[in-house]
Amino acid sequence: MNPATQSPLIDGFGRHITYLRLSLTDRCDLRCSYCMPERMQFLPRAEVLSLEEAHRVAIAFIDRGVTKIRLTGGEPLVRRDMIELVRALGRRIGNGLEELTLTTNGTQLAEFAGDLAAAGVRRVNVSLDTLDRAAFERLARRDRLDAVLQGIAAAREAGLKVKLNTVALKGVNEHEIPDMIEWAHGQGHDVTLIEVMPLGEVDGERIDHYLPLDAVRRDLERRWTLTPSGHRTGGPSRYVNIAETGGRLGFITPLTGNFCEGCNRVRVTATGQLYACLGGREQVDLRAAVRSQDPDRALADALDEAMAIKPERHHFAISQAGEAPALPRHMSVTGG
Repeated sequence: MNPATQSPLIDGFGRHITYLRLSLTDRCDLRCSYCMPERMQFLPRAEVLSLEEAHRVAIAFIDRGVTKIRLTGGEPLVRRDMIELVRALGRRIGNGLEELTLTTNGTQLAEFAGDLAAAGVRRVNVSLDTLDRAAFERLARRDRLDAVLQGIAAAREAGLKVKLNTVALKGVNEHEIPDMIEWAHGQGHDVTLIEVMPLGEVDGERIDHYLPLDAVRRDLERRWTLTPSGHRTGGPSRYVNIAETGGRLGFITPLTGNFCEGCNRVRVTATGQLYACLGGREQVDLRAAVRSQDPDRALADALDEAMAIKPERHHFAISQAGEAPALPRHMSVTGG
C-alpha cells in the first residue's frame, strides 16, 4: 500500500481520531423504550457487513492510527460467530491496537465472558438502568434483569473490568441512582450516567423522561463528597471520585455539557456507514469501499473523506413535547 495512505487520521479541526466504535448488528434482544419502539424494523441481513468485511474495516483504521476499538450494536453478542471477529482483532493488540472493548446489555454475557477475556478483551461496558426487576421489565420490555446480573458476575469472575452505563430518566430511575451507584461501587464497578439522546422515533415523548445531569450532580453533591478525577477511558465521560463509596462516577452530557472539542471518535454502523459525528448526518460509505475492486485504496480514500467532513460539534437538544428527534436513525442503528 502507498505509504501516504498510512498517515494518521486528523480531522479539519486538528483532532486525532484514535477511537473507533464498530457496530456488528442493529438487532437487540431488549426493547428499551428510550432506544427503540417495541415493533422495531431491523435491517435486512444482506445489508449488514460480513464479519470478514468488518475485520477489514477495523484493520484499515488500525493501520491509520486507531488504537482503541469498541464493538457495539444493537447487542453485539447476538451476532452469530462474533467471537471469531473478537479473536481476530485481539491478535492485533500490541501491534497497533492498544485496547479492544465491548458495550453490551449483559443478557448474553454469562455465556461469552470467558471467551472475551481469552481473546484479549479487558473491559466491558454493561448498560443497566435499574436494579428493580419490575422497573427493568417495564423499561426493557423484557424480564431479563437476572440474566444481566448473572452476566456481570460472570464478567467479574473472568477477570473483566466492568463499567455500568446508566441512562438517567426522569420519573423512571432518578430516585434509584444513588442506590445503583452504591451497589456498583460495592461490587468494584465504575458507573457512568448518560443523558438520554434524541435519536430515532420512540414510543412516547423523550422530554417526559429527560433528566439533565447537572441537576443529578447537584443532588449527589448534597449526599456525598465528589472530587474531580483525572481518569480517562478514551471516550466522552468525565469522572469524579466519591469519597463515601470509594468508587468512580462518570457523566456523559451531550445536552447540558458539550464535549466535542476533544472528540477522538468515529462510528461505523453495521451496514458500513461511517458517521463522523454521532449527532451529525455526515457519512461515508465504507461498505461500498470494502466491496469495490480495490478495497484498500477505496477504504483509504473514504477515511480521508471522513476526516474532511467531520463537523466541529453536534447540536443535540430536547426542549419541548412533539418535536422530532435530532436525527431519524436510532442509536441501535448507529451503534452505541
